[in-house]
Amino acid sequence: MPHIVEITDLSAPELDVYARLTETQLRNRLEPEKGVFVAESPKVIGTALDAGYTPLSFLMERRQMEGPAAGVLARCPDAVVYTADRPVLEKLTGYALTRGVLCAMRRPAPKTVEEVCRNARRVAVLEGIVDSTNIGAIFRSAAALGMDAVLLSPSCCDPLCRRAIRVSMGTVFQVPWARLGEHKEDWPAAGLARLHDLGFTTAAMALDHRARPVDDPALQVEKLAILLGTEGDGLNPETIARCDATVMIPMQHGVDSLNVGAAAAVAFWQLRAR
Repeated sequence: MPHIVEITDLSAPELDVYARLTETQLRNRLEPEKGVFVAESPKVIGTALDAGYTPLSFLMERRQMEGPAAGVLARCPDAVVYTADRPVLEKLTGYALTRGVLCAMRRPAPKTVEEVCRNARRVAVLEGIVDSTNIGAIFRSAAALGMDAVLLSPSCCDPLCRRAIRVSMGTVFQVPWARLGEHKEDWPAAGLARLHDLGFTTAAMALDHRARPVDDPALQVEKLAILLGTEGDGLNPETIARCDATVMIPMQHGVDSLNVGAAAAVAFWQLRAR
């Protein structure tokens, strides 16, 4: 059985990962091998374990240990479990725990674009999307609707932040992903050149009167990268200009566009490999 530790001191340094470290500190860009992320709820934690992620410790209500969390705890016999009643945990974390369970896990070594695209036919490319809810929703759609990988521009939100993981229902652990560089100069020219070198046709989802409809048969190519930008400004004009095609979802009733999460789901379904 895991080692059970009753929380008696909310300021204990071993609880920092759950209470006091920012997402940036958890990610630890200076020393990636020491990076950590926090997964929430037994189902999501189980998905991470299935994908081979390494648990470091748990934080949960006492009643969860013999309830919904029993299954994941049985899979982690060497983990430490910090526990207390719900009011104590809410005071520690500052929010109500989803299903009363958190798990700190070791961040994996970053994958390269070439690794995640090696056998891919369809990839989603995200530019400047910083809202963690949208990142999570896009990953969930990517997993469900046939994307083989997700690629992120340097300015995108971290897919392993707590909220993105939760919204994705753990699909961030199932869909391979990589960053198209870490610095501003790595995107868009260099990043798109890498995609073209890997044989991908690039399709920019954008509001443009010259754009072809998303159901255009000409978009059914062997290898397709679907680019999506952030709300408001959408994709950068330079990015659109460097892509092979501009694509839009036809709208009705005077609606000009969809939220990027909803647009991603439509595009992924329509442009999936047949």
